[in-house]
Amino acid sequence: MSRKRMPGLTKRGGTWHIDKQVKGYGRLCESCGTGDLDEAEKYLVHRLEEVRLAEVYGVRPTRTFEQAAVKYLEDYRHKRSIERDVIALKFVMPYIGHLPLDRVHNDSLATFRRDRRRAGRAAGTINKELAVVRRILNLAARVWRHSNGQTWLPSSPLLEMEKGPARRPYPLSWEEQGRLLRELPAHLERIALFAVNTGCRSGEICRLSWDWEVAVPEVDDSVFIIPDDVAKNGQERIVVLNRIARRVVEGERGNHPQFVFTYHGERLGRVRNHAWKRARDRAGIPQVRVHDLRHTFGHRLRAVGVSFEDRQDLLGHKSMRITTHYSSPDLIRLREAANLLCDKRPATVLRVATGESKKTAPAKLPQTGPAK
Repeated sequence: MSRKRMPGLTKRGGTWHIDKQVKGYGRLCESCGTGDLDEAEKYLVHRLEEVRLAEVYGVRPTRTFEQAAVKYLEDYRHKRSIERDVIALKFVMPYIGHLPLDRVHNDSLATFRRDRRRAGRAAGTINKELAVVRRILNLAARVWRHSNGQTWLPSSPLLEMEKGPARRPYPLSWEEQGRLLRELPAHLERIALFAVNTGCRSGEICRLSWDWEVAVPEVDDSVFIIPDDVAKNGQERIVVLNRIARRVVEGERGNHPQFVFTYHGERLGRVRNHAWKRARDRAGIPQVRVHDLRHTFGHRLRAVGVSFEDRQDLLGHKSMRITTHYSSPDLIRLREAANLLCDKRPATVLRVATGESKKTAPAKLPQTGPAK
């Protein structure tokens, strides 16, 4: 016969949860984080003592970083970049998840930094992960409060960011673009060709939906309008298709009922995968990122004399203009500007030396007709 458990504990999905009305405090409702009854009861006793100390003596209750991370993900679940924050926390939690908030500081993250560097992660990647930790600690120190009015954390510690060489934009020459496209598998080749002719970000391409396509009868064409909850800057973005991008889209039409770009009938999670990395290595340009396709688009627009305002609109940069409210002449002008990139043009790409690299200036390439 099973022994009687402490009142206030219920088991849901294999884990014990507290659901107890505490005099002078209110309802205490949270997970014990364990399926073991003895551990759950010890945790309940601990939490009741914390509540008593907090209510009677004003002692700040203890919260772990894991508890703070759970609250952050719940409070900010509608944040556009929440998926990226989840990935960052996945790497951080093994190092500091179990620690009380007041023991999370620069030194307690030293092993995390070291292991991420050894894994080959760039300073920028590590800093993005540290930024999520810093955000949670700031909320715990300034916003979140216990029932006695005290913040979760007395003050937020200073977290030093990693120092390292900044990764500079790398606009592709026409010759480099050709090498890369030849090495990519067919589905990534089409995506790369679309990206370099529209300036779309990787996330926008992976989520590009047929529902976002809007017909423009006045110009006998259509555009894609990326909604504000997907666009990086929180502002709707219009994607104008030049002849090459249009050809890519028409080649994908009918392959999937919802998404434009898929692989084996499924939406792509990301463009920068093992196939991308192997292809750029074989093409002799291992430093090229997917985002450099966007840089290439912007670089070429400027090279052919497209105005700053039109470049902003074609790249989806945030501006004071209501960018999705265009007249037919506006759309015609933007499409004509994008179509200027459909032909290869002589150009010199100057690259500033960084670290051990040398200054290079690829020779001007001859005009060889329509780009692939």
